[in-house]
Amino acid sequence: MESYEPERLSPVQLAAMRRSLTNGRGALTRRSLLRASGMGALALGGIATLGACGIPPAGRAEGAAAADDHSAKEKEVTFSNWTEYMDVSDDEKSRPTLEAFTKRTGIRVKYTEDINDNVEFFGKIKPQLAAGQNTGRDLICVTDWLAARIIRLGWAQKLDASNLPHAFANVSAQFRTPDWDPGRAYSYPWTGIPTVIAYNAKATGGRKVDSVTQLLDDPKLKGRVSFLSEMRDTVGMTLLDQGKDPGKFTDTDFDGAIGRLQKAVDKKQIRRFTGNDYTADLSKGDIAACVGWAGDIIQLQADNPDIKFAIPAAGYITSSDNLLVPAQARHKTNAEKLIDYYYEPPVAAQLAAYINYVCPVDGVRDELAKIDESMASNTLILPDREMAAKSRSFRSLSTEEETAYEEKFAKLIGA
Repeated sequence: MESYEPERLSPVQLAAMRRSLTNGRGALTRRSLLRASGMGALALGGIATLGACGIPPAGRAEGAAAADDHSAKEKEVTFSNWTEYMDVSDDEKSRPTLEAFTKRTGIRVKYTEDINDNVEFFGKIKPQLAAGQNTGRDLICVTDWLAARIIRLGWAQKLDASNLPHAFANVSAQFRTPDWDPGRAYSYPWTGIPTVIAYNAKATGGRKVDSVTQLLDDPKLKGRVSFLSEMRDTVGMTLLDQGKDPGKFTDTDFDGAIGRLQKAVDKKQIRRFTGNDYTADLSKGDIAACVGWAGDIIQLQADNPDIKFAIPAAGYITSSDNLLVPAQARHKTNAEKLIDYYYEPPVAAQLAAYINYVCPVDGVRDELAKIDESMASNTLILPDREMAAKSRSFRSLSTEEETAYEEKFAKLIGA
């Protein structure tokens, strides 16, 4: 196996991760804002571990060598996921889709909600991956930037397409070819996480807010606008507003977006940069309009009819949480069967109805309508063709780029 120098996280990258874990998307629970819990402290141990020892030499980006697969003899699969990211029965005593999978296949699922944030989880599994050992997990769910890193380090097993007929056929076009895993050779999306414009119609006097230009320039919104403290979301949305592609931008493009935002900071158009704590201010009307996450907006709309969202004509940023089979997993085939199961439209609909994030499975609309018509028509859960066409992903960054960009962004937001 080819090895290379350890990939260390710079102080700027560590600071950005701390922002994410304490008040950014990493701090969100996966279903309800009301169940939010303080998970940032747990994560800092993982950050310290990553920063202290870096990442040891690893295999090539072609992926981990195939491990011995015990699926045929051991009818089990161990699945690590985020909290509140799986359907639960009304009495909260069972997980209906998982139980149905076991009944159909005979494969027992050991399901663990042990992912509180990406960095902390990576800190737990990194020593085993680096040593070429089994992590004790056959399937994990991590956000796109971490999925990209694990694949790049050679710590994910290449998937067998013959075990994934539904997944291959049904993955939505907007999730099919991320630059970090073209063709989904190593991963499949569990959910999509759109970044949109949200506004309080009462606070705006009934006016619609549907562009980053409005957020940055409209004098009637001065001092009542917020952007996110996550660099990829805020800069990505600004790049789109400037006619740039977040999947292909240059250093000059990035600097132009930072400069555009800095002007709005200097003239006090932007009130502040926030994590998910913008939700309370938006609901009260202290923030009239903002860049926010779709999962938050769905939750807020349930309690406040004044909360609206808009998809800018220029487009919007979508990230994703993704399923991977780690190197040395014992039950790769069983894990692939579980991935494929969640790409069957009836199963995908049942999951989407519970977790309320973007479903990455084509053909699910009719099935979801049988469960809840309002969800089937909610484009924050099932983007229509027009909305999906406007989705863009923030491109993968080299270590050097991430350090430089996060440093500039930290200066912008005063972090």
